[in-house]
Amino acid sequence: QVQLVESGGGLVQVGGSLRLSCAASVRTFSNVVMAWFRQAPGKERQFVATISDNSGSTYYADSVKGRFAISRDNAKNTVYLQMNSLKPEDTAVYYCAATVTKHGSIWRNDYDYWGQGTQVTVSS
Repeated sequence: QVQLVESGGGLVQVGGSLRLSCAASVRTFSNVVMAWFRQAPGKERQFVATISDNSGSTYYADSVKGRFAISRDNAKNTVYLQMNSLKPEDTAVYYCAATVTKHGSIWRNDYDYWGQGTQVTVSS
């Protein structure tokens, strides 16, 4: 069982930055593949970024590549999403997700555990 708690969302102006955190309650965090998804009002939840368990390799959605960075600190059982150069279209609820069975997946159905979400609003 994995429990996930996100934090760090808020209101930011266009071009600004935010860092999201996701703390995981799990025995061996280094075995868990982590990801971030987001869901805007009236839209489906979409993939943002994923980071592998041990190697730390990453993969991003094209819409955030070069602006967002996912990282993890296995000693703190935490994954981060650094978001820079934010745009109004980045406004959404951001969800942390975890799986122990899939690597590098961009599909929400491959993730078994989800946080409650944190709101990010980018104002123009």
